[in-house]
Amino acid sequence: MMTKLSVNINKIATIRNARGGNYPNVVQVAKDVQLFGAQGITIHPRPDERHIRYQDAYDLKEVVVTEYNIEGNPIVKFMDMVLHIKPTQVTLVPDTIDAITSNAGWDTVKHKDFLSEVISEFKRNGIRTSIFVDPSLDCVQGAAVVGADRIELYTEDFAKEYSLGNTNAIMPYAACATHANQLGLGVNAGHDLSLENIEFFAKNIPHLAEVSIGHALISEALYKGLQPTIASYLSKLK
Repeated sequence: MMTKLSVNINKIATIRNARGGNYPNVVQVAKDVQLFGAQGITIHPRPDERHIRYQDAYDLKEVVVTEYNIEGNPIVKFMDMVLHIKPTQVTLVPDTIDAITSNAGWDTVKHKDFLSEVISEFKRNGIRTSIFVDPSLDCVQGAAVVGADRIELYTEDFAKEYSLGNTNAIMPYAACATHANQLGLGVNAGHDLSLENIEFFAKNIPHLAEVSIGHALISEALYKGLQPTIASYLSKLK
């Protein structure tokens, strides 16, 4: 099974918002990203709409013909939007309002009741649910208990350690992926994955269904171009 590449286009919206107007156009970029071979589009709207706006989420529904993944903290406004759009997948992330970027996974044991209620609502509406988790066996187990379909492994620690030459940093992620598969959970991953580390990560994580990559991919595309960068990721994920 080839791991799917879902491209997070938040950074495209960040560039657009820096000047106002609608350039670059996030809808057109989403079309192009899919044309270039990516198997999914990811967005992560935040309450202050500092990059992807809630209206973008609705506009993208009309053009995403691959997998549409919407990430975020399930506050009421976010839940209402997701239930209206009905994307392929919703990924629950425990962001604080002032977080620059995602910086922790869910404690699925501590927040069992809340997550169970949220997930059951999404699943009643036919939306696949994924939970952003640290590489913790207990949190993976908790994700199964609350009824999630998938986990998304938070990979910042791996990326940091791998850049320092510590390849053993992959071990807790591999163990969590194996455990998730045994529990019937799909395995996604994301955060600080890049062309530098993606091939090693994908080769050593069993049952890896999907990676969501934004910041690194868009940054690399500044030098390589968007189409060649996506092609490089797809090659490394084979």
